[in-house]
Amino acid sequence: MEMNTKRFLVRPGDTVSLADHDPAETGGLTKKEAKEALTQLRLELNELQELLYASEEHALLIVLQGMDTSGKDGVIKHVITAFNPQGCQVTGFKVPTSEELAHDFLWRVHRAVPRRGMVGIFNRSHYEDVVVVRVEGLAAEKVWRKRYGMINDFERLLAGNNVVIRKFFLHISKEEQRDRLQDRLKNKRDHWKFRVGDLKARARWDDYMAAYEEALSRCSLEEAPWYIIPADKKWYRNLVISQILAETLRSLDMKWPALEPGAEGIQII
Repeated sequence: MEMNTKRFLVRPGDTVSLADHDPAETGGLTKKEAKEALTQLRLELNELQELLYASEEHALLIVLQGMDTSGKDGVIKHVITAFNPQGCQVTGFKVPTSEELAHDFLWRVHRAVPRRGMVGIFNRSHYEDVVVVRVEGLAAEKVWRKRYGMINDFERLLAGNNVVIRKFFLHISKEEQRDRLQDRLKNKRDHWKFRVGDLKARARWDDYMAAYEEALSRCSLEEAPWYIIPADKKWYRNLVISQILAETLRSLDMKWPALEPGAEGIQII
């Protein structure tokens, strides 16, 4: 069972309005159907990642962005764990350190890009520098506006060096975020996830949506596309991302490396 994932794609030149995308979409699937499909995709992703690791011709960079509680950690837990940890690295981008601020805004990001053969996951990314920085007024508009072009050039550079980039905006509704934040307050096991600062960002929801819409519109490239993923239903979110990743890895037409020279005909005794 495979869905048409192209409807989640932001095509280059599209002007994104998040109001046109339903965060509660389920594609007509039931939770049971989605979980059964996800089980099969996880098996395939594991094999495809092993092939990626063995061939060492490409790297896969997965970028996860979204509002608090949209499920970035959940995707890592339920989708990315299909991959062998030996060939996978996760990088979380928090408030820049003094060392990072002493360099250009892409410095810390470029250092974390996976080498060929590896899968890299960015939990937040360089897009914080045109979203959070914009909304919170951390840089002048003339500064952050230039960054769209810099980001596009950077991602084209990576793509030109066999880094395959897939970027996912986890689109959650304001109502679903409210419920998830409330659950964090109720459940002692989730208290550590709650930050008062999350409410400050929530109070500027419309500003964040506008910032994301411009980033999605200006920075979805053929070489590094954005996908808008419905994120109100966690099980559907996980299925859509898994299928897109499987399609991406299949499209690389990877081959198992040949036996090394001189090993032909060896008999193990």
